[in-house]
Amino acid sequence: MPDKHYSGNTALIWIETPTNPLLELVDIAKVCRIAKERAITTCVDNTFASAWNHKPLEMGADMVMLSTSKYVGGHSDLIGGAVITNNEALASRLDFIKTTLGSIASPFDAYLALRGMKTLDLRMARQCGNALRVAQYLENHPAIASVYYPGLPSHPQHQLCRQQMRSGGAVVTATLKGDIQSLKRFIGGLHYFVLAESLGGVESMINHSASMSHGAMSKEEREAIGVYDTTLRFSVGIEHIDDLLQDLESAFAAMDITQDNHHA
Repeated sequence: MPDKHYSGNTALIWIETPTNPLLELVDIAKVCRIAKERAITTCVDNTFASAWNHKPLEMGADMVMLSTSKYVGGHSDLIGGAVITNNEALASRLDFIKTTLGSIASPFDAYLALRGMKTLDLRMARQCGNALRVAQYLENHPAIASVYYPGLPSHPQHQLCRQQMRSGGAVVTATLKGDIQSLKRFIGGLHYFVLAESLGGVESMINHSASMSHGAMSKEEREAIGVYDTTLRFSVGIEHIDDLLQDLESAFAAMDITQDNHHA
């Protein structure tokens, strides 16, 4: 970790892995080891991976935070979050903050999170397996410029994925060839994948990063980090994989057919 990433008064290193939306990985054990040498607290955002895929506390992280709205709940019907630590001093401080600020989930949201945890293992196994198949399909499609999925051998951090993750996760990102009109035709041809901001639910969703999660950035800023107008993030659900692949096939066909009619 280069010196430019911290200063003498750095109190916390925040680690997001995989990152949103390009699914870049951070070597959790390495960063946490360096942080401990400098007495810096570390916290890992485990929302995209979930505890099913990796356990940052076992890799040296001091805290883990995640959105329970995503994979923990699993049904896109609750709003919540959690912070986890195995450090008693940190736990005491966090408990004080929780108590004094009142930052707790409603009883019903807590119930929904507990309900979701009962099927977390079943859902994640299905979703991550489906995501790998979707990534393989997209990687071999001529209308795709690039695919980002750490579970693919072609991903530059595939070995790190195998080292610290159980799978490549249930999110796949891809950049389509063509322009924004091509993208709109593709999205319009989808039926199973629903255009939505969130991720982690049992139903498959698609996110247009440029206008949604990264909509506050200028085009120049977005493209500087690799997010283009035709970049899409797929949150893969538990549907039958044949249905999902056929849905993608239909969307690509809609692109071609509409394009042909436009020039006719």
